[in-house]
Amino acid sequence: MKLLYQQMLAFFAVIFTTVIIFGLAFIQFSNRMVYQDTWKQLESYADSVFQQSVVVNSSGEFEGIQLGGLQNSERLLANQAIHFSIYIKKNTIAYPKNGFSPVINKSQWKKLKSGETLTTKSARRFNRTGKSKTQSMTDIIKPYRNGNGELIAVVLVGSPVANIQSNMRKIQHNLLIAFLISGLAAIFIAYGLAKYSVSRIDRIRKAAHKIGEGNFDITVPTKGNDEIDGLASDFNHMTKSLKASNEEIKRQEQRRREFLADAAHEMRTPLTTINGLLEGLTYDAIPEESREESLQLMSNETKRLIRLVNDNLDYEKIRTNQIILNRHEIRVHEVVNNLVEQLQKKAHEAKDQFVTQVADNVTVYADYDRFVQIMFNIMQNSIQFTNGGIITITAHNDKDKNCVISISDTGIGMSDDQMKNIWERYYKADASRKNTKYGESGLGMAIVHQLVKAHKGTINVSSELGKGTTFTLQLPCEDKKTES
Repeated sequence: MKLLYQQMLAFFAVIFTTVIIFGLAFIQFSNRMVYQDTWKQLESYADSVFQQSVVVNSSGEFEGIQLGGLQNSERLLANQAIHFSIYIKKNTIAYPKNGFSPVINKSQWKKLKSGETLTTKSARRFNRTGKSKTQSMTDIIKPYRNGNGELIAVVLVGSPVANIQSNMRKIQHNLLIAFLISGLAAIFIAYGLAKYSVSRIDRIRKAAHKIGEGNFDITVPTKGNDEIDGLASDFNHMTKSLKASNEEIKRQEQRRREFLADAAHEMRTPLTTINGLLEGLTYDAIPEESREESLQLMSNETKRLIRLVNDNLDYEKIRTNQIILNRHEIRVHEVVNNLVEQLQKKAHEAKDQFVTQVADNVTVYADYDRFVQIMFNIMQNSIQFTNGGIITITAHNDKDKNCVISISDTGIGMSDDQMKNIWERYYKADASRKNTKYGESGLGMAIVHQLVKAHKGTINVSSELGKGTTFTLQLPCEDKKTES
């Protein structure tokens, strides 16, 4: 069954059940009210009968009954089948004398003597055209006393229950018509409410269908603060997340393709060189005096391939946390001075100059070999992209117990897009430098980024085309115990 009909049945059941409960309560209330109104009316008849028909002497005692007035009252009320009975002391029936008046029992008489008015229902026999007939009656029995509080007479006025039932049938008939009208109204109201609720859910369903087709530019409008609006808000949030994830997947797929192409390119070049030299040596195509140079070239290309494979393996181990870091306190100036000495020849070839501003007491808490690898790759990168410039290295310990290291150069700089992709594997900011003798694999910055993360540090880059680049590292300078 569709949700629309489920909702409609639910709303209809609630509305119609409420109407039925209200109707039954109304019938009970109406029944009580009809009886109470009847008893009030009968009580007024009893007062009229006592005043017009019961004769009381000067001493306040019952003297007799004026039948003329009583019979006139009966004739006036004959169409309502109202009957009167008058009782005097000792529960004696003074009127009528036909013996069809109901008997007042001792308990009722005791209450009447105390001044209490009684209401009862009884089955009474009447003599009509010589035939006796039993009829259900509702009666009011009211006592009348004199000034001394003595009981003078009791007047019983009875009305057929059929009169009340006739009134109740009219009420029930009108109520049944109201039920039918309410039922039809309930159907339309239930349909409207169900349609409104289902339409809101249907909007989310249609949006989900479009997302399934690959359209992530979908938002479901929200207007209120109920559960469906909450669902719509969560759905919109999910849509944004899916869109971002889809874009990231596309970007990663593009980077994967580029990675495979770059890896193939990086490996093909040395393999092609080695294969050509081997063929030349095999077929004596290389002169004797050039053989030693060819063997040296093959050795260099083989080492290049080994470095490329090792860098890839190293990157994967770092990325998947498969390396063990033996961290301890390291004096930064010692590492910087050693690296400057190692790279001085390459810097001289590029006409670059190192400037270091690192105090002797600056320390970092890191794995020595990996920290050297981080600094070496960044400093070598600065040499590669700087010609005739200055490479400045500064370091200090801040108040948050971190070591902040800055490596700046005055080289060619990078654009925003280049800075965004610098941490990607095989990415090279300057494509023309793919075959330089250092930094040729395109893995240096990717390895640096992963190593800094492994040390629970951060690395940022800022650059401007034509003016230079600055790498800023922040690594802990002591062991920071974190709660798990």
